[in-house]
Amino acid sequence: MSAPTTLTGFAAALALAFGGAWALGSFVGPDAPAAAHGDAHASEATGEDAASSDALPAGLATSREGHTLDLTDDVLDAGTRQLAFAVRNATGAPVTAFDVEHDKRLHLIVVRRDHTGFQHVHPVMDEEGTWRTEVDLAPGSWRVFADFTPTGGPALTLGTDLAVPGPTTTPPASAPTRTAKVDDGFEVSVTGDLRGGEHSTLRLQISRDGSPVTDLEPYLGAYGHLVALREGDLGYLHVHPDGTPGDGHTPAGPAVDFTAEVPTVGRYHLYLDFKHGGVVRTAHLVLDATPPSTTTTPSPAVPGGHGH
Repeated sequence: MSAPTTLTGFAAALALAFGGAWALGSFVGPDAPAAAHGDAHASEATGEDAASSDALPAGLATSREGHTLDLTDDVLDAGTRQLAFAVRNATGAPVTAFDVEHDKRLHLIVVRRDHTGFQHVHPVMDEEGTWRTEVDLAPGSWRVFADFTPTGGPALTLGTDLAVPGPTTTPPASAPTRTAKVDDGFEVSVTGDLRGGEHSTLRLQISRDGSPVTDLEPYLGAYGHLVALREGDLGYLHVHPDGTPGDGHTPAGPAVDFTAEVPTVGRYHLYLDFKHGGVVRTAHLVLDATPPSTTTTPSPAVPGGHGH
């Protein structure tokens, strides 16, 4: 991507706290509500597109711009399960026309609220407008993000909660992590800093067994995909790197550069997807965004926007 990617309009002091997501205790029962459903979320789930919801960042609203993310089942057992859902329009009918964005009509992110179990998958839609894909689930409270552009409509990222019954433990507190080890000897490190409300450039370096990787393979039209989730409310930002494979000047590693703007100070969990040897791998890093270095003019909010 050549232009800075921006996620703006975060509501201050949103009530979705990280600890609250685990307030269900050590067992999530089948009758327990999915964690962290705030009042604004519940209002939107009824189809009310209140003006205040426009200030919400991507992924915190179940409904926006006349579209709603509707899970067939919002409680699933642990294990490898089929997740089914529809994107419904303002009349409740399934939407069946979507633009292709980065080789797919819809990108689905599934992650547990302790930031484990991250999965970026691409479900298949049937003729009736129901999407299906398999996901691997551990007990706990999960967040499901659907990232798509309905044909003729705005780019949207909608989110909803999924409960997985079973015994859980409170996760340890996260800490900033600039280097992540991935399977098969891969390692990803990040340089650069995040500043709330400012454009930030991050360089992610990929190596294997200590040697730079210079033969990354294109994955969904890019050498890397980066999802950032703000700790606490899981505000969502999906960005793609500068440059395009085959454009004559973008190298296939070891560095993949991203430009993004996180809206506030706070801790952000970064998930980098990259492909090598026909296998897509994911690295999980954690950065703290510091206050802006100078006074900046806030960017205009883009309701439901994402970083594509």
